[in-house]
Amino acid sequence: VQLQASGGGLVQAGGSLKLSCVASGLTFSTYSMYWFRQSPGKERDFVAVIVWSGTATAYADSVKDRFTISRDNANNTVYLQMNSLKPEDTAVYYCAADHIFRRTVRANEVNYWGKGTLVTVSS
Repeated sequence: VQLQASGGGLVQAGGSLKLSCVASGLTFSTYSMYWFRQSPGKERDFVAVIVWSGTATAYADSVKDRFTISRDNANNTVYLQMNSLKPEDTAVYYCAADHIFRRTVRANEVNYWGKGTLVTVSS
């Protein structure tokens, strides 16, 4: 299984970024897809999840109403649209996959991980 995240970068507070994650080596349309993030010295925290069909999503309270997760099963890709970015959103963002859809989840409960992409929000 390979999960390749991209789209990170440097953005000013209040700006937007869209992350992408392309999956291979798995039947993408049967997996729930997750985004997590990790800041230096902190644990890897849940950000968002989307069920295999795209019909259900869940978000961490800290990003609700600012971030949107979506997926394109035809292209094995999951997205994270991030709006109204804040300096505290600065982190390495990881996509992950698991068969189980969980609205609250710890990183060690998710099976497959990709390498992260760095998002830096300047004030």
